[in-house]
Amino acid sequence: MKTCKITPADLDKKWVTVDATGQTLGRLASEIARILRGKHKPTFVPHLDCGDNVVVTNAAKMVLTGRKLEQKNYYHHSGYIGGIKETSAAELMEKHPERLLEFAVKGMLPKSKLGRQIYMNMKVYAGAGHKHEAQKPEVMAPRTASGE
Repeated sequence: MKTCKITPADLDKKWVTVDATGQTLGRLASEIARILRGKHKPTFVPHLDCGDNVVVTNAAKMVLTGRKLEQKNYYHHSGYIGGIKETSAAELMEKHPERLLEFAVKGMLPKSKLGRQIYMNMKVYAGAGHKHEAQKPEVMAPRTASGE
């Protein structure tokens, strides 16, 4: 049996569009991270960017379960003493709903140069429209609870 070596020339990257309407943030983010990484393909290798490009629409219509809108907080630091800033998920959903999904997916990708490169393959839009129609993206059907 011969081992097949995958090179960047062997990879075929597709464009996939995902509608986030009514989908739970974490479940949607894990599915997007899996597609971005390329783990759904038989040619997956962990050291190459072999995933697809993902376009997410309707990020403003995503759902957070429980009381996460009030209780979940996001932090960032300005670099100055006492410069920590806190934003609740409700504020972020109101002002920049696409950032909620971006933060969730980024946390699920590798923390390396490859992870930062893979993250650039995701485009998130709060509304229904996007500017990637020229790439002819395929529509990804949401996975059900049974995994189909």
